[in-house]
Amino acid sequence: MHIPDGFLDPWVLAGCFVLAAAAIGFSSWRLNGRLDGARVPLLGVVSAGIFAAQMLNWPIPGGTSAHFVGGAFAAILLGPYLGCLAMASVVVVQAFVFGDGGVLALGANLLNMAVVDVFVGYALFRALVGLGETIAAFVAGWGAITVSAAAVGLQAGLSSTFAYDLATTLTVMTAGHAVLGLVEGLITVLVVRYLLDVRPDLVLGLTGPNTGGDRLEEATV
Repeated sequence: MHIPDGFLDPWVLAGCFVLAAAAIGFSSWRLNGRLDGARVPLLGVVSAGIFAAQMLNWPIPGGTSAHFVGGAFAAILLGPYLGCLAMASVVVVQAFVFGDGGVLALGANLLNMAVVDVFVGYALFRALVGLGETIAAFVAGWGAITVSAAAVGLQAGLSSTFAYDLATTLTVMTAGHAVLGLVEGLITVLVVRYLLDVRPDLVLGLTGPNTGGDRLEEATV
């Protein structure tokens, strides 16, 4: 999911950067005046937890590996806008401190993991939560990483610097992550169900796209 430098054409990199910057800027604007002192620690804890979870990799055929991404989980727990900022902080630190994903490809990685993963996961969760939080969380985790992988396949396939055509990259990335997404969905369910059992007040994504500020304020009174 982390794209290294040298895989995407300059015009693809520029387009991804513009889209990612617009989405992250919009999320920041929607949070203007809402990110109070009670919510900053939650943002830090979620970002740190996702960062740590992404360090756990499982091998897949072809000599590479996959890992939990966490965009859907961030959206369910924090809401879409705060979840976007949480994932953006994780991706930026990974790129500049740990070399995980290219610096020139940062816009693409932000778009895929902090924007597409988060907002698709949130939309799926909200659409299906009427069927139960467990079903909604599983589909959100699975669907978000699958659509994010398709975005990676699209970006790579449109780039002349990459060795494979669009049909190949889309098929491999989407089909592969549709299977791997089952693990992402399961992990999302387990963590969300645990939080709903012990601290349901912290699951801000249940309260709507305005990040659930009222719910957190009630929890911290």
